[in-house]
Amino acid sequence: MVVGSARDIVETCGVSRFLFVDYPLGNPCGRPWAPAEQEGLFAQALALLERAYGPRTTVQAPERWVEDPAADRHWRENFMAIRDRKALAEAGAARRAAQATGKKPVR
Repeated sequence: MVVGSARDIVETCGVSRFLFVDYPLGNPCGRPWAPAEQEGLFAQALALLERAYGPRTTVQAPERWVEDPAADRHWRENFMAIRDRKALAEAGAARRAAQATGKKPVR
């Protein structure tokens, strides 16, 4: 039984039962300091143990991690977001130039 957030990886491994929680990595058992949510996810995992009738059973938990409840903004909207492409491109160019000369880039 696995409770996790990396669906593609866990399903590729072929675990027998998997409760997929669409939360940021490192938080598959719920938000910190949210015991009711954590207990609910644990109850779903135990229920999956009882009702999974075959191998490689995946169930998705219905909970959603919402960054901004007023805007209903989902965590994936900000995950690895690139805000300043120009600065990122400049930093990459500096890193590549430094690697070519064997020196560390100046920050």
